[in-house]
Amino acid sequence: MKEVFFNGESVVPSKIVCVGRNYVEHIYELKNEIPTTMVLFMKPNSALGSALLTFPQTPLHYEGEICFLIRNGIIAGVGFGLDLTNRFLQSELKAKGLPWERAKAFDGAAVMSSFVSIESSDIAKLSMQLWMNNVLAQEAGVELMIYKPEQIIDEIATFSTLIDNDIVMSGTPKGVGSYVKGDTFVGKIFSDGKEIISQKWIAY
Repeated sequence: MKEVFFNGESVVPSKIVCVGRNYVEHIYELKNEIPTTMVLFMKPNSALGSALLTFPQTPLHYEGEICFLIRNGIIAGVGFGLDLTNRFLQSELKAKGLPWERAKAFDGAAVMSSFVSIESSDIAKLSMQLWMNNVLAQEAGVELMIYKPEQIIDEIATFSTLIDNDIVMSGTPKGVGSYVKGDTFVGKIFSDGKEIISQKWIAY
């Protein structure tokens, strides 16, 4: 089983639950409709990765996200995640009304930083930045989310139990795009404007 690090300790998430279409500007960016209910999908433990892979046959898209680690059914930790997407395949599957797993849940499709503890009172103060080749590609905070983190956890609990160390990816803001081998990414998480996480990846 794949692992992530929480406060320096190796832990094993059983699954990653992801929120789609949680930022209005990203919805417009992909020419999607604003959903009337929360869009949720899952990635298995095997999708976890610490390296940023590329596909030789088709470009992948990066989607930077604020991610949460769960303990006792509530948010205990925060980290930065890259939701890798085979956009061409996803669009093809969506057009046919088919599930997205082939485009979203492949091995290495959930690239994670380490996680650090977060107090519930500080969750609303979180924001993220994703830098690509030293250029700011994505930036957003919890205040721009359609569904706030606590709402997401409550909704997931209506149909699936979040086990200790499970991860919730809270959605990506505008600025997604493709990348190639050698591109450098730096993902950052801030709490009330203070940087608490920084992680660098080089696509290989």
